[in-house]
Amino acid sequence: MIRPATPADIPVIHAMIRELAEYEKASHEARATRGRLHEALFGAHPAAYAHIAQDDATGEPVGFALWFLNFSTWRGVHGIYLEDLYVRPEARGAGHGKALLTSLARICVERGYERLEWSVLNWNQPSIDFYRSLGARPQDEWSVYRLTDGALSALGSA
Repeated sequence: MIRPATPADIPVIHAMIRELAEYEKASHEARATRGRLHEALFGAHPAAYAHIAQDDATGEPVGFALWFLNFSTWRGVHGIYLEDLYVRPEARGAGHGKALLTSLARICVERGYERLEWSVLNWNQPSIDFYRSLGARPQDEWSVYRLTDGALSALGSA
């Protein structure tokens, strides 16, 4: 079962973000707090949205998708950028990841959004294979660039 997240889900979303960071070998980069997540998802001006995958038998949260709207100047419409998709290891293979992506694709179709995009680490072959099985294709001609920490501060202070 997939459902929109509620404020009561903040602790489990936060925990799964930490689990995802460990899986991606980047625990030191995961600095989100429960407070920041609550503000981003449920504050006065939400910047992001989340959906929860629940185990059909127990109702326990086993995964989440955290996403926000982007915009294509070429297409002239919004799309969804999937920031994180995570399913706990013990629940993988049961269809939760596909159900989460299906729910986001449904939102795109219903709202007239023309893109559902995300990034995946080059070494994460199981995820790459899964995404390809759904018809997703890499955008090999593009490279992702990022400014953070000192470089961001330096440029922003120039």
